[in-house]
Parts: sequence; structure tokens; C-alpha cells
Amino acid sequence: MRNLNLDQLQTLVAIADLGTFAAAAQALHLAPPTVSLHIKELESRLDAVLVVRGRRQAELTPAGQALVEGGRRLLAASDELADRVRRRAAGREGVVRVGVSAGVSTRLLPLMLQALHRRAPGVEVRLEAVGSADAMARLQTGTLDVAIVASPQTAAPQVQVRPWRNDPMVALLPGHWDAPETVTPQWLAGCRWASFAPATQMHGLIAGWFGRAGLYPRPYLTLSYPGALKSLAAASQSAAILPLEEVLDMPQVSGPGDGPGQRPGSAAPAVQVRHLDPPLMRPMALAFRELPAPDVAVAHVLDMLGDFAD
Repeated sequence: MRNLNLDQLQTLVAIADLGTFAAAAQALHLAPPTVSLHIKELESRLDAVLVVRGRRQAELTPAGQALVEGGRRLLAASDELADRVRRRAAGREGVVRVGVSAGVSTRLLPLMLQALHRRAPGVEVRLEAVGSADAMARLQTGTLDVAIVASPQTAAPQVQVRPWRNDPMVALLPGHWDAPETVTPQWLAGCRWASFAPATQMHGLIAGWFGRAGLYPRPYLTLSYPGALKSLAAASQSAAILPLEEVLDMPQVSGPGDGPGQRPGSAAPAVQVRHLDPPLMRPMALAFRELPAPDVAVAHVLDMLGDFAD
């Protein structure tokens, strides 16, 4: 059997997305008979009916649905390959796919990307928000090149993991709360507090902090992103435990030396930051694929990330 024709596959995907042969023809700048021919040749090649034409809408058969689902991945891989060739031909070094877990500071990310641009302007980083466990799996399958993950991680074939950062965690509190100088598990357990979603390692880290004090309080709410947790505290809805790096750039923040919620001579801050007692640290690691030959672009990214290690 001959290989699939990507142009014909693109036509089928366009019909699936736009609903009609005519709309697909217009979007792809093809004559309507060409669209019909593409589908006819696909169906002949696969010996399967892919599309049923209705009066107003074209509907995919189960076989057509299966081809569209896999076809999207093929077309994306084709685009990525073509982009890689164009970059190499132009003397640029390549694209590195980096997975970032929810616990990575949104303050650090722009700084890291700026540092990479200064170091290697020909390298493009494509960031993807992905949990640590999923990132490790995707490194094995080759759909990620580098990942910033929670530590520790289970060893995986053909994936290296090295320690990266060990950041302190802090309590982020609404500005009007009468908060102590340091926050203990006993004090926070009696408050309204929000946490990371149970599927994240950050959730387990925080639960362990309470657990070592003999406590197992239920959070008021669980969310997947640090920005949402910060918004809750700023809106006086709940407290949250976050990495210190995540709250350093927040406006209207008071710290332990500013008193319980108000700076002298100023309006009450939106939020307060308090250190934890006992301290809680968030360890992070860099995970990356072991390649048979060095990849210059990946090496630049790893070197840049190494500059931000603690």
C-alpha cells in the first residue's frame, strides 16, 4: 500500500473542522472537485468510507474519525520537521520542547527565557504546562526534550534527572488577617486555606508538612495553578502555601517585619507573606532525554537552566 498523502489528509481534517466540502475547499484554496478527489483517493487507498455527505453537513464515519485523530498528529509532526529543516538551513540552532510543572515560578520563567536569548538567540523554547509524572513519560516517548519537575522522581529509561533548585515555601495570607510572625501547621489548619490539586506533587508536599505535625486538614479549595491560589489570597478568600519565588513580584505585599497586615503609614496590603515553622522546602530537578549524539540547542537550554540553580 502506498503511503498516505499529507495534502489529502489535511483536506480530511479541514472537512472535519469546518463541516462541509465547500468550506474546506475555500479554506485550503482548492477547487471543490479537488477536495472531492482527495477524499475519494484516501478512501480508495484505505478501502474504507471516511465521510458521509449530508444535505447541510459532511459527517465522518468511525474510520474517518480515527484517521483524523491520528492525522492531526502526523500533520503536526510534519510541520515540526519542516520548521526544523528551515531553521538548520538558515543557520539557526533549533527548537527545544520544555515541560514545566505548576510549581515553577512565573517570575523565573521570563528571566530564564531572556537569559537564553542572550546566550543563544538561535534557540527557540516551546514551553508546555505539564505535570511531573506526565513530563517524565513524555521524555521517554520523545515528545519533550527537557522538563522541570518536582523531586524526587522515579528513574526512567533513557532519561537523566539532576537536582536543580530547593526553594523555601511560604504562607500567602489575605492582607487584613491578624497573622503571627511565622505560620505553623496548627495555626493554618484553623484557617481557610487552599492548596494545589491532589494529582500534583506540591499537594503531597504540603500534606506532609501538616502530617508531620499530626494534622490532616482539608483545604477549602484545590487548584492546579499558582496564579489562581495567589488570586484567592489577594481577594481575601483564603490562605495558600506557595514557593517564595512565586510571590516575590506580587504588588502590595507585607512581610513578617511589617506587622500583622499593615505597613506603618500605609494602607493595608492586599496580601501578607509569612515564613513557615517548621520550614518547608520545595525541591526541583531537571530531567532530559539521553541522546546518542549531543544536541547543541538542548545543551544551551540546560546550561541556561543551570545558571538559575541554587
